[in-house]
Amino acid sequence: MIEKNQAFNIGIYLYKNAEVLDFAGPFEVFSTANRLHNTTQQFNVFLIGESALPILARGGFCITPKYSIYNHPALELLVVVGGIHTEEMQKAHIIHWLQQQRQKVAIIASVCTGAFILAQAGILNNHQATTHWSDIQDFKQKFPTIPIIENVSWVDNQNVITSAGITAGIDMSLYLLSKFCSLQLALSTAKQMQFQWSNIGFHGLTQENQDATT
Repeated sequence: MIEKNQAFNIGIYLYKNAEVLDFAGPFEVFSTANRLHNTTQQFNVFLIGESALPILARGGFCITPKYSIYNHPALELLVVVGGIHTEEMQKAHIIHWLQQQRQKVAIIASVCTGAFILAQAGILNNHQATTHWSDIQDFKQKFPTIPIIENVSWVDNQNVITSAGITAGIDMSLYLLSKFCSLQLALSTAKQMQFQWSNIGFHGLTQENQDATT
């Protein structure tokens, strides 16, 4: 739960051939919540790119991020989106930036195949995760030590959260909104967006917590 007057920066990282709804969906959730929120709290939600140059997302959707990985403000929430993610996984400076953010940001989340990028950065080590249903087998092959939870919209490991494919990013963002503010605001936001919020998720245990219960 965040304080009413607390600044809350939400950065959404996207890249070439990112899935459009992966970043537009969460952006819409938090910007809609701003319009409905009955306090002075505002979510400052913005897009982050590798640079400040325009990005061609899936289908030729051209979008210009507000910040680059080098000049964005400090974040409370970082969302890494999915899409054609393999090139991002090979960029050492992007992986390094994510590892740095892991030490600074309260919550890091992924949408769809963004989970692959988080896993490549080691952020999902000792966590359970989910991703797009059609990429689960590939994920298991690439990252066999990270348990995948199937048939859920999101997996919450407290400070690391992953979601399933595309529209599941909206579902996860509404869930995060309920955590940050209230269930009522999340429900009102879903209604305003005319979105069927399933909120079917899984609360994971870190390896440390699992060890403590055995």
